Amino acid sequence: MRILGREDVAAALAGLDATVLDAVRAAYVLHGQGSSEVPFSGFLRPPGNSGSRVISLPAYLGGPEPVMGLKWISSFPANVERGLQRASSVQILNDLDTGYPTAVLEASQISASRTAASAALAGRALHGDRPVTTLGLIGCGTINRRVLDFLALVHPELVTVTLQDAVPGRAETLAAQLSAERPALTFIAGGLDDALRADTVSVATTDSTYWLDLAAHPDRPGHQVILHLSLRDLSTASVLNAYNVVDDIDHVLREQTSLHRAEQETGHRRFVDAEIAGVLSRSEAPVTDKTIVFSPFGLGILDLAVARAVLEAATRLGIGSEAEGFDPGRHHVTAAMAGGTA
Repeated sequence: MRILGREDVAAALAGLDATVLDAVRAAYVLHGQGSSEVPFSGFLRPPGNSGSRVISLPAYLGGPEPVMGLKWISSFPANVERGLQRASSVQILNDLDTGYPTAVLEASQISASRTAASAALAGRALHGDRPVTTLGLIGCGTINRRVLDFLALVHPELVTVTLQDAVPGRAETLAAQLSAERPALTFIAGGLDDALRADTVSVATTDSTYWLDLAAHPDRPGHQVILHLSLRDLSTASVLNAYNVVDDIDHVLREQTSLHRAEQETGHRRFVDAEIAGVLSRSEAPVTDKTIVFSPFGLGILDLAVARAVLEAATRLGIGSEAEGFDPGRHHVTAAMAGGTA
């Protein structure tokens, strides 16, 4: 079995963003064509540890290079206060003929990359031909940092990025770091109103209180796209007044997401306007005067697609190691069971 640790995955991902975008796009299209199996995610919540959870995402992705496996990802928000990453993840890939595990990858970087790539693909598709020169990042953690990487790739016309975070000083610190890394862009640490004036806004926080009411911020631009990545920030009213695009309607309307709460309040799902696979396949932006909100639940097929790309890159580069003993071995039939004699 191939083992790729944190540093192996980081080395394989270096310079791979365009490949990751293509892999995520292809996975969405295959899902829209029915060439996937995505059981509902399982949630494990430690007793007495409010807000923490570990999620299992089994999936199968078809197409010319089918792949099958499981992502096991934890989210412990209190880690941030300890100076630790909020999320950790492991990705397992299985052989399609035997079911045996063939690879294990440290997957926090894979998870962040696939989330960010899916957001950038959606943002580009939902804006259509309209230029995006301003970006607002609400939440200054790992996810939005990767969102910037991919949005800058699909929107080379980007000029200004406004950062906002509930933790004092965090936006200023990240703005300074990003200014040094990307001198061609202007980074501003601002308030919520500032961030919400951007053409595209990515919301990736650890909040789950449905605190963001878009109607309370009337100075937002027309044709705005909001990437609602953390799924539990928007108020029900904000959802019901938006043009809503999701990755999979059955997946996203559960586990008390903002859209799930909207369904519970209204008793229907008619406020969901499209799935992203259809938007990508049509290659044209929706025609609407409403704010467009993309709410991806996060499908395990994306992790499979990116993990496969990482594994292929690692193999080319000679990265990683092989471990024995992760299969059950050969089936040994005794003479008696085989019908023979001693």
